[in-house]
Amino acid sequence: MNNAIYSIQTPDNEPLMSYAPGCLERAELEKELNRISSETVEIPLIIGGKPVKTGKLGKVVMPHDHGHTLATYHMAGEKETADAIASAMSAKEGWMTLSWIERASIMLKAAELLSKRYRYTIVAATMLGQSKTVHQAEVEAACETIDFLRFNAYFAGQIYQEQPRSATDQLNRVEYRPLEGFVYTITPFNFTAIASNLNMSVALMGNTTVWKPATTSLLSSWILMKVFMEAGVPAGVINFLPGQGSVISSVVMSHPDLGGIHFTGSNNTFNSLWKTAAANLDRYRSYPRIVGETGGKDFIMIHKSASPLEAATAIIRGSFEYQGQKCSASSRVYIPESLWPEISGHLKRQAAEIKTGDPTDFGNFMNAVIDEKSFDNIMRYVDLAKKSPDCEIVHGGHGDKSKGYFIEPTIILTTDPDFITMKEEIFGPVVTLYIYEDEKYEETLHLCNETSPYGLTGSIFSADRPAMVKACQILRFAAGNFYLNDKPTGAMVGLQPFGGARASGTNDKAGGRLNLVRWTSPRTIKETFLPATDFRYPYMD
Repeated sequence: MNNAIYSIQTPDNEPLMSYAPGCLERAELEKELNRISSETVEIPLIIGGKPVKTGKLGKVVMPHDHGHTLATYHMAGEKETADAIASAMSAKEGWMTLSWIERASIMLKAAELLSKRYRYTIVAATMLGQSKTVHQAEVEAACETIDFLRFNAYFAGQIYQEQPRSATDQLNRVEYRPLEGFVYTITPFNFTAIASNLNMSVALMGNTTVWKPATTSLLSSWILMKVFMEAGVPAGVINFLPGQGSVISSVVMSHPDLGGIHFTGSNNTFNSLWKTAAANLDRYRSYPRIVGETGGKDFIMIHKSASPLEAATAIIRGSFEYQGQKCSASSRVYIPESLWPEISGHLKRQAAEIKTGDPTDFGNFMNAVIDEKSFDNIMRYVDLAKKSPDCEIVHGGHGDKSKGYFIEPTIILTTDPDFITMKEEIFGPVVTLYIYEDEKYEETLHLCNETSPYGLTGSIFSADRPAMVKACQILRFAAGNFYLNDKPTGAMVGLQPFGGARASGTNDKAGGRLNLVRWTSPRTIKETFLPATDFRYPYMD
């Protein structure tokens, strides 16, 4: 018997590769880009560790060249979904009774596989399939995915070590059970790391999953699934179900063994899942644990004491990296009137220098938005601004979807703080600016707090400490991740646990221990050494 008590050391964040011209990693990545773009992969379902081909096929295309098919995939139907649930339930007993350190070892091996053997593969697949620059793909598809796997193993060890105090006549302990049933994981297109973490954080704590990956990021998700299996995730622990969300959900959401939902995506979908779960409560064995991260209308608030160049650079990076397709992307900015002339100059200069195109051209800062539906939705907002007497297009405003779904970095200046592009999530390379009178700083903080239903990320630029503190106080519930003198994107695992409240989700903080606790159902156990032999108490004498 191995009776060692394991303590995983605090990991370091995965080092970022530069992919600078002439370096080895750039040459290796270019080989993978060429290999992946020259192939058309067939992606099956994975149920109980085995590939399943339904014959009902869909396509995965490059967003920046939508005539280029990267993969074909088989779609799950109701039967396959039921089979996946049965597989997850069958694997549950063996997986949850395995020592936590054995489960953690699998996570750590997956991290090492992605760090060494499959790093260029996952980066290249994310670049081509999700149209990300090499830097954005390296930051999240490689580094963040690896960090989630390593830090979660460390956090799990901390959780399992948390035990209650015992007296001399008793022994008290807490068993961190997994949830009863299976967990339904629904992952988005925009972060490969999220696709990994929504499954592996749940599995680490002894749960099994039915995974519905986003269709538009299936190539990188398929690579992740293969890495998980190579790392030793047992058959049935994670069941991979590409397909139509409504078909899969119709079976999952009515199943009595639904134990939880781990979700990142749109408000409408999350709200629908929650309402369906509420309507089906009488069917379930237990109340499903629902964890979700949804939308954002993230802000940058600028005080008159701020550096105009620093603020302008944050607007450009925060709004236009990955074409603004981040839940944390800055999309509304409040600028003091006294700084507007200088900030305006920096914004126009930097925006004019942005190059947009194919991600395999490393000189591009922006690539294509994910698909035609997204393109049309973003351009609808831009057109509304063009037609409004309250708005001016400071930069950009054009799109072209003839070959790829390309939209220029677009900066809107509005005189109406309640204009639609200041309130609604756009999820594209569009940022709206509002100029306020310097002396109305505190009033504008309240305006920022009340304008949007979301509460995900935000930032304040200020060299005035009391003004910064005032922003922290007034905007306390406006952002779950709040940044001082930085853009509101780029949270790192283990450093800035991520999540927001209000309409932005349940704020269960991926990248920290709080998220892992949600996938446990603790049981307190008390052992009494000398049980009572008389029912009477002293007061009865």
